[in-house]
Amino acid sequence: MNWLTNYVRPKLQALVRPKDVPDNLWRKCPTCGHMIFHRDLEKALNVCQHCGHHMRLSVKKRLEMLFDDGKYTRIELPKAAEDPLKFKDQKRYTDRLKDTRAKTGETDAIVVAHGKMGGLAVVIAAFNFDFQGGSMGVAVGEGIVAAAELAVLQDAPLIVIPASGGARMQEGILSLMQMARTTVAVDKVKEKRLPYVVLLTDPTTGGVSASFAMLGDIAIAEPGCVIGFAGARVIESTIREKLPEGFQKAEYLLDHGMIDMVVPRKDLRATVVRTLSLLRNKAPAGDLVALPVETPDFDPESAARM
Repeated sequence: MNWLTNYVRPKLQALVRPKDVPDNLWRKCPTCGHMIFHRDLEKALNVCQHCGHHMRLSVKKRLEMLFDDGKYTRIELPKAAEDPLKFKDQKRYTDRLKDTRAKTGETDAIVVAHGKMGGLAVVIAAFNFDFQGGSMGVAVGEGIVAAAELAVLQDAPLIVIPASGGARMQEGILSLMQMARTTVAVDKVKEKRLPYVVLLTDPTTGGVSASFAMLGDIAIAEPGCVIGFAGARVIESTIREKLPEGFQKAEYLLDHGMIDMVVPRKDLRATVVRTLSLLRNKAPAGDLVALPVETPDFDPESAARM
C-alpha cells in the first residue's frame, strides 16, 4: 500500500497535473491580433511576421542591432538634480525614479554609446521608452549634450534615436529648457560639418519632436511610427475637424516632405551604414588617372599674322 501511495500515485498525478506556462512566451500583435512565439519575435527584431507591425524594441537590443558585431561602449552621463522642484502628485517624484530605476536597471531615459558602424566611428544617443515613457528631463538633456560633445571630440557622426512622449512634467520648466539646450548641442555638431542622423521610432512626440528630433541632416523613420507634437485627439478637439487618415504616421510625413526615408527595421542598419559612408567618404570614388597634356606646335608665321 505504501508503494502505491508513495510512488505510483505521485507519478500518475504528475502526468495529469496541469503545468504552469509562463505568461511571456507569446506576444499578441496590437495591429492584427496574431499570437507570436517570443523566440520568433526576437529573431524578427520585434516585427510582426503577419502584418509587418513594428513593435517597440528595447534600447539594448537596438544598440546591438546597429553597432558592428553588437559591440559598443557606453559612457557615464553627467549627474543631474533628481527632484529640483520637489514634485509630488499621487506619488513623490523621487519614489517614481527609484521604482523605474529598479524596473529598468537604468539611471534615466537615455543611453549614450560609441563604437563602429560599417567600420566608421559613430556616437549614438538612444531613448529608453520603458523609463517613464522616454520623457525628457534634465538628465536626458545632459545626455544629448554629452553625446554631441563626444561626437565633436571623436570627429564622428551623431545618431539620435528618440522614443519619447515629450517633456517630463515632474521637472516643469526645467524640462522645457532642454529643448533649447539640445538644439544648441546639435548645432555644434553641424558647425563641425559632421553628419547628424535621426532615427525616428514610435513614438516621437511633444518637446522632443519640437527640438532636436526634427533637426537631423537625414531623418529616417520606422514604418508606422507616430511622429508629431500634440496628440491627434487633442488636435481634433482644438480645430474641430477630422484629421486625414494616417495623420502623424511615418508614411504620411514622408509623403508631405517632413522626413527623408521610411525604412523597415531589418534594413535600418544597412541603410544608415550606406548613408554615413557616402557622407564621410573622403577618398575618391576610383583610382586617379593622369591625363596626358597636349601642347600645340608653335607656328611663327601664324603668330605674326595674329
